[in-house]
Amino acid sequence: MSTFLIGLSIAMLLFLLAAGLTLIFGMLRIINFAHGAMYMFGAYLAYQIATASGNFWLALVVAPLGMALLGALTERWLLRPIYAMPHEFQLLITFGLILVLEEAVHVFWGLNGRSIATPAALTGSVEWFGTAFARYRLFVIALGAAMVVLLLVGIERSRIGLIVRASSVNPAMAANLGVKVNTVRTAVFAAGAALAGLAGAIAGPMLPIQLQMGTTIILDCFIVVILGGLGNIRGAVLGALLIGMTRAYGQQWLPEWIDILTYGVLIGTLLLRPQGLFSKKERLA
Repeated sequence: MSTFLIGLSIAMLLFLLAAGLTLIFGMLRIINFAHGAMYMFGAYLAYQIATASGNFWLALVVAPLGMALLGALTERWLLRPIYAMPHEFQLLITFGLILVLEEAVHVFWGLNGRSIATPAALTGSVEWFGTAFARYRLFVIALGAAMVVLLLVGIERSRIGLIVRASSVNPAMAANLGVKVNTVRTAVFAAGAALAGLAGAIAGPMLPIQLQMGTTIILDCFIVVILGGLGNIRGAVLGALLIGMTRAYGQQWLPEWIDILTYGVLIGTLLLRPQGLFSKKERLA
C-alpha cells in the first residue's frame, strides 16, 4: 500500500509538470525546452518566499503567480515574434531561456542545495493498513487530483476551455469571431509556466532544491507527454500514473533497473501506439 501511495504522489507531481507542457504544446505547438528550468526556478522562488515569510502556504500561492508572469513575458517578447519561423528558432529560444534561468539561480542562490521546511500541519505520518505514510505525500496526491479535475473541467466543459480549443484548432476563424488569439496564447503559456512553478513549490519539501532538479525530472515529464499523446490532458494523467507507478515499484523491487523500466514503458507504448495512448486522428478537411 505504501508503495502504491508513493507512486501516486510521484504521478501527481509529474502530472502537474507535464500538464503545463501539454497545455503549451496543445495550444501553441511549442515544445518548451525551458519547462524544467521553470520548475526549478519556481522551487527556488518558493524557497525564498517561505524562508522570508515563514509561511509555506504563501509560497505555494506566490511562486506560481511569479512564474505565470515570467511565462507571459516570455510568450509576448520572445516567442510571439518567431511563431512563423521554423521550429528550430523556438527550440533555440527556449534553450537559451534555460541558460538564463540557471545563471539567475547561480547568482541569487549559489550552487548549494536548498530545501523548504514541511508545514507544521503536514508533518508526521498517518497509518493506513498497518503502514505509516507521510502526510505531506497525501497532500500532494490530493492537490494533484484536484488539479486533474480542475483542468479537465476547465478545458472540456467551460467557455474558457472552448475558446482555448478554438484558438488552437483554427486561430484565424477564432479571430474572425472576435477572440483575441494573441491574448489567449499569452494566457495559456502563463498557465503552463504557473503549473511548472506550482510543481516546483510542491516538490520543495520532498526533494532537494538544486540546479539539476529541472533536468532530472523533465525527462520523465517528456515521457509522460509522449505516452499520453502530445497536447492531451487526459493522456498526461494516464502517462503520469504509468511512470509514477513504474518508478515507485521499480525502486522497491529492481532499483538498478529503474531507468531501463521507465524507458521500456515508453518504447513499448510507441511500438504499440506511436501516436500516444489518447491521441486521435485530426480532420484534414
